[in-house]
Amino acid sequence: MLLTLIIGGALIPLVWFVTGAMHFPPVFQIMFVIYVLLGLMVFLLLDAPPVQKVGGWKAVIALLVFYAVISAAYVLGASILPQYNPAVEKEKIDKIVKPKMETPEQRQARLEALLKKAEELQTKTDTLLTALNRFSPPQAATVPSASAPAASGSVDIIARGMEVYDLHECYNCHKIGGKGSVKKRGPVLDNIGSYLTPDDIKKKVFDPGYLYADGFEKEHKKKQMPDKYKELMTDEEVNALAAYLATLKNGSSDTPKPIFVKTKVEHGFIVYGYVRDKTGKPV
Repeated sequence: MLLTLIIGGALIPLVWFVTGAMHFPPVFQIMFVIYVLLGLMVFLLLDAPPVQKVGGWKAVIALLVFYAVISAAYVLGASILPQYNPAVEKEKIDKIVKPKMETPEQRQARLEALLKKAEELQTKTDTLLTALNRFSPPQAATVPSASAPAASGSVDIIARGMEVYDLHECYNCHKIGGKGSVKKRGPVLDNIGSYLTPDDIKKKVFDPGYLYADGFEKEHKKKQMPDKYKELMTDEEVNALAAYLATLKNGSSDTPKPIFVKTKVEHGFIVYGYVRDKTGKPV
């Protein structure tokens, strides 16, 4: 039993540091440690001396207490640890993997289907507008019809960016509108559009070392933001995500200012550790 305790005591910190080195989120590190503790309990029970035989009502009560403790442990664990729906996770994986495995013909067919759907929606919109115009007098100045597709395209890319944000589970480390991570992993993004251009956002996503948020230097040094999105995300996805995040300009939020670690200014040199304006002067 002593050897079992020594092995278990050595495995717990080992599992914690190894999973941390592999950049697992803390909640997953806790789950792995719990698995080690459960295994340790099993081996301790196997090494324990046999208990006194119990019969009659005492056996029934002991059995009920045992099931009550086990049920409470499972309910408590289910309420604390994150729960995943395999169907939802499979759908997310399909959204990431399928576009990359498409043949040119499949991609063209998908784009044609999307264009057809867009045309159907435009037709419905025109029909509704025509019906509404019957109840209102014509206006002196009308917006050119050519602007409608542009506005629609702008809305579409923002909606697509929101979808990419959810698809890649950015909410695990960031907050938007009060929804998202409950721990200090990444900054609140409600005012990120006031500090970063879409190009800056794209660089940050593909190269996490490009900048960090003020007050998050410790997280930046620990490389909390994984360097994996350049393999996982397509150019279309990162463009849509950057376009969406660039619209977030809530000045009343506590979004921290960025600290550029690697940024080129007009003079053509690289500056480390300071936020600089377009002329290269520190902000």
